[in-house]
Amino acid sequence: MKKRNEIPAADTWRLEDMVESDETWETLFSRTRQEISGYGQLRGCAGRSADDLYRCLVFDEEMSKKVELLYVYARMRSDQDTGNQKYQEMFGRAESLSYEASRESSFLVPEILEIPEGKLQEFMNAENGIGHFKRALEQLLAKKPHTLDAEKEELLAASAEATQGASRIFNMFNNADIQFPAIQDQDGDTVSITHGNFIALMESRDRRVRENAFRGLYSVYSQYRNTVAAIYSAQVKQAVFYARVRNYPSSRAHSLAENEVPESVYDNLVQTVRSHLPLLHRYVRLRRKALNLPEIHMYDLYAPMVEGVHRSYSFEEAKEIVKEGLAPLGKEYADLLEEGFANRWIDVYENEGKRSGAYSWGVYGTHPYVLLNFNGTLDHVFTLAHEMGHAIHSCCSDRSQSYTYAGYRIFVAEVASTCNEALLIRHLIEKSRDQKEKKYLINHFLESFRATLFRQTMFAEFEAMAHKKAEAGETLTAQELCRIYHQLNVDYFGPDMHVDEEIDYEWERIPHFYTPFYVYQYATGFSAAVAVADRILRGESGALEGYRRFLSSGCTMPPIELLKLAGVDMASPEPVNAALKVFETLLDEWESLSEEA
Repeated sequence: MKKRNEIPAADTWRLEDMVESDETWETLFSRTRQEISGYGQLRGCAGRSADDLYRCLVFDEEMSKKVELLYVYARMRSDQDTGNQKYQEMFGRAESLSYEASRESSFLVPEILEIPEGKLQEFMNAENGIGHFKRALEQLLAKKPHTLDAEKEELLAASAEATQGASRIFNMFNNADIQFPAIQDQDGDTVSITHGNFIALMESRDRRVRENAFRGLYSVYSQYRNTVAAIYSAQVKQAVFYARVRNYPSSRAHSLAENEVPESVYDNLVQTVRSHLPLLHRYVRLRRKALNLPEIHMYDLYAPMVEGVHRSYSFEEAKEIVKEGLAPLGKEYADLLEEGFANRWIDVYENEGKRSGAYSWGVYGTHPYVLLNFNGTLDHVFTLAHEMGHAIHSCCSDRSQSYTYAGYRIFVAEVASTCNEALLIRHLIEKSRDQKEKKYLINHFLESFRATLFRQTMFAEFEAMAHKKAEAGETLTAQELCRIYHQLNVDYFGPDMHVDEEIDYEWERIPHFYTPFYVYQYATGFSAAVAVADRILRGESGALEGYRRFLSSGCTMPPIELLKLAGVDMASPEPVNAALKVFETLLDEWESLSEEA
């Protein structure tokens, strides 16, 4: 595998557009650290007058911008090579600075909430510019029952750095330290298993390769099960602690409230998917039959169900395919897509020490960025479409909204990305004239449902169970976590699946568990995205216009209301039901094509 300095610059992201150089970052860091002390001059000011409150809000926002810039740049430099000690140190300082800023500003929210509501309303009606912060202030008022006095808020803020270690420990363990064995690929060549190539190995038509990759990866995680259980337990306990301190009934309630999402949405998702598990069981049976297996194992889940179609794509080909597939979104969207491709928004290929997976990130005032570990599979073509969906969502919101309201909630984030995937697969299926290729593409879409709607809901169940046990005072041992995870796999994949014991350790490698109650949003986002894509492809009146409004609206309204702009009501189970109906239709189409063959 190439080292970072061996990757051509054209294939890397241009972080210089965010911060000109590491030296510039150091200057900004020193200046910002000094400016943070300005919070001390604002103590006791918020409730004096509308002008004083406005001054507090403006200062806080400006400091947030500066700290965010320092944090994101350092983290992204670190992610491109997690073994680079210089950037690890920079990120550590940026993280500490963010905790310091949080601690120094902790008095502000309690002071605002101590202002009598009538007086605060008078302040909000002042003509000094404070009206800009009206929604932000209303969101604060909604948190009043969960906000402590200034002294306690300061103490909580001060505790953050000491309690946030689990995520960092896991990140270093999973990306920098853990090493997997080498196996022979289908050509007989020796390859080391990595996060970047694991799924590609699991997609091999050679069952020996799939099994060896599967057992090889999880044999390593098995060795560290107690260590990772301790790390994850610390993360869960941290979430439970902050929920209790803030007077939420559970850590789930706390996490969902942060995104203004009712808990009923979570419950609707799990219940609706559970009621449709026979469809997933049917898919497992179809997969076993298509692969001509006497018994299907967990390592058979990624293998293409159609022989002789699997191919590799260059990154240039991937970009062209994505542009074609997203053409229904119109010229304005296409122009933004081309802007990202042409101006080094994307860090393309895997290198030694690079963070696994993919993401889109950035800061206000600069174009967004995308981290990939592109290896040429069709999945990675879809990953490109997915992450550019996030990037363009950020771009549209940043260019349409102020810093205050540009940042959208996680709940809606996955809609923009997954809508791109839904449009792309529908395009590829529609234009295919080869029966075998069409089946291959249908298989890919079926896999999107399995891996996103079903699998992420399974993750959501696991996470909810783990947090409930911690809240009840139970110990999250490796044995118990593996037991829960095993049973969920049995439930989800049904009687035809041989649930290998190695899969019991899969929970150890899921980074999203370190952002509590995040994963369910992949499933809700997927459901909403399928609905949005259907509306756009049908040419439904106002569908494209509504979707553009959604992309440009940031957090100007609660997530549920934002999605209504795009014609989707996630407060009901209907979008999930509708998505699962599409899954059923795809199963029918697959069977029909198989009978014709």
